[in-house]
Amino acid sequence: MLDHCSISHKGGVVLWSHSFTPESAQITSSSASPVNSLIREALIEGRTAEEKYEKDGYAVKWTFVNDLELIFVVAYQRILQLTYVEDLLTAMKALFIKLFEPFLATFVASLHAINKGKSTSLPTRDTSSLWNFAKAFDGWDKVFDKLLRGFEEKAALERKSRFRPVTHTEQIIPSPPSDDFSTLPSESREVPQDEQQISRNVQALKDRLRGRGGRRGGRGTLRTESGSGRDSAPTSENESTKRKTKAKTQRKWGDAVPSESDMASLDFSVDKLNSDANGFSSRDLQSLVDEASLGTRTEDGMYEVKDWDFSQKDDKIDHDIARALRPDTNKQSTGSLGSLGSLFARLTGSKVLSEEDLQPVLEGMKQHLMKKNVAKEIADKVCEGVGESLVGKKVGGFQTTSNAVRLALSSSLTRILTPKTSTDLLLSIRTKLSLPLPSSQQRMPYSIVFVGVNGVGKSTNLSKVCFWLIQNGLRVLIAACDTFRSGAVEQLRVHVRNLSMLGVDGATNSKGRVELYEKGYGKDAAGIAKEAVAHAKDNDFDVVLVDTAGRMQDNEPLMRALAKLVAVNSPDKIIFVGEALVGNEAVDQLTKFDRALRDFSGASSSRSRGIDGMLITKWDTVDDKVGAALSMTYVTGQPIIFVGCGQTYTDLRQLRVSNVVQAILSD
Repeated sequence: MLDHCSISHKGGVVLWSHSFTPESAQITSSSASPVNSLIREALIEGRTAEEKYEKDGYAVKWTFVNDLELIFVVAYQRILQLTYVEDLLTAMKALFIKLFEPFLATFVASLHAINKGKSTSLPTRDTSSLWNFAKAFDGWDKVFDKLLRGFEEKAALERKSRFRPVTHTEQIIPSPPSDDFSTLPSESREVPQDEQQISRNVQALKDRLRGRGGRRGGRGTLRTESGSGRDSAPTSENESTKRKTKAKTQRKWGDAVPSESDMASLDFSVDKLNSDANGFSSRDLQSLVDEASLGTRTEDGMYEVKDWDFSQKDDKIDHDIARALRPDTNKQSTGSLGSLGSLFARLTGSKVLSEEDLQPVLEGMKQHLMKKNVAKEIADKVCEGVGESLVGKKVGGFQTTSNAVRLALSSSLTRILTPKTSTDLLLSIRTKLSLPLPSSQQRMPYSIVFVGVNGVGKSTNLSKVCFWLIQNGLRVLIAACDTFRSGAVEQLRVHVRNLSMLGVDGATNSKGRVELYEKGYGKDAAGIAKEAVAHAKDNDFDVVLVDTAGRMQDNEPLMRALAKLVAVNSPDKIIFVGEALVGNEAVDQLTKFDRALRDFSGASSSRSRGIDGMLITKWDTVDDKVGAALSMTYVTGQPIIFVGCGQTYTDLRQLRVSNVVQAILSD
């Protein structure tokens, strides 16, 4: 049974709606209703990874009429398996347009005129009746009820026929026995053979262990799988000589005696003339920062990291676009339009676009996105959204068609990548630190937790973020909560030592601005993080950066431990660190991390937490194959705060949506 059905315009005007029960009225009454969530997340933001949208126990399906800009929506309880919903939407769409197409065309035209600031030339009587939907759609309720009743009765008959008991006339008659004796089952000897094999294996294992003990005494026995064996020959002197560890070969200088300059070049210790008390030389400090990649200072003194720049490809992209838009019937020229241009060239002439016309173009577009490292599932959904926005639209000429397809794809990518929340992390930190507090209450630091799978660069990029915070005059405490991986604490200790020697703009000492809080290995990560926050609060630190152990997204015990850390400490920001190199794996990693955090952290506290933002590492290794950014943003709807693109502390960048879209569209 359906709960809700509605027909609305893309501009937000509801033409007709019907709720089947009083309880289902809440589906559209609140801003958090399933239908409103569908409009916000699936239609406006353009992200949904399923064939249907699910929210708060309801399943929502929809379809479009692009030429009239109509949306048909059906909502029902998710637990119900209603097989006729898609057929109902198709039939409902066809009937509604057939019955009211003149009125709908006039209505859409008047909306466009109002949006353009023009006054309609319709008489007053027609204008008043235009917005009287109850009068305009008189009789539609009866048509819809009859249509719905027909589908429900058909579904009921199908269920009855599926579970109808078999009568005596329909009983299955067994086939006569076959004369082919080769089909008869033969006696199986697998059980005794298995037992014998097991006993032989056990005996062989005992003999092998006994022989190993004999070899410790000086002589052993080698045995085969069946347990029989022979005595091994005693080892010769040559073999014992080979087993000896080879001594380190000395450097051969030849006849010449090494000079002082040669000896100095072989001194790999620190530069004693220019080193400080900690053993740092000026050469070492210069290797930690790249002056060319240093950020810029704003007028108010804030340090901003640079944007990732695709300008080097601008000329090539503009050239490809110009060639793609050039109407040329030459076969050789058409073949050099680039992958997207050659796809657009298939749509020519003035016509109304249909699904059949767009199918080859969308398939080629999907392949293009996958080549850019976009996950297959995300590429399917993006192309599906582009197709839905173009079906039914009238285009004329090659240039108009190519512009329409490219503009639709560009708009879809821009809509997905545009952040829904603020990406200004520094503003969030300063806002919390500046909140007024009672005199008896201490200020809480801003806490950030870095999570992700193994080996993506969480600790390294945490140190880059720490450098950025130090440049903005903040005191940072790094909490070593990776108590599992060998060397994790030592790695952070080296980063803290390096960052302590790098002051503002990497020039002066910043000792005291960054410290490490660690309790060694094998401890509870949630407890260490809680102690670190308390230590930061007592010692007036501004920010706490929590480093966590890498874990695979399918490891439930480790994901529960991570959710415990989040639930106990309630961090201000949870940043997922992922690689730019991954394709389909990015969707699986991010989806399962976000889902596990929400499920497990909500079980131990009243508020469930998910991923708040992403940091993508190894960005400099993918050139223009930046599809991981699209995949990760599509899955969670959360912004990409930074990207890591190098080996020094200054190699941190911000992403601009226009640059990412430009890179994805480039050939």
